[in-house]
Amino acid sequence: MATHDDHQRTDLDVLLTPAEVAKLFRVDPKTVTRWAQAGKLSSIRTLGGHRRYRRHEVENLLRAATQTEDVA
Repeated sequence: MATHDDHQRTDLDVLLTPAEVAKLFRVDPKTVTRWAQAGKLSSIRTLGGHRRYRRHEVENLLRAATQTEDVA
């Protein structure tokens, strides 16, 4: 029998939709898709063909973007 601990996800497992990523960066979801196509952000495809993004990777990119803004 599965326990609650068996179903806990780590931050590495959490996937975000393009809309969720776009909201964090305050951009359009299509921009997030273009970033993935350009290699700035890796994506995972669902069985239905939709893109999903790893939360830890998105947070790293957000941190880097924020640091770049602070320097400028």
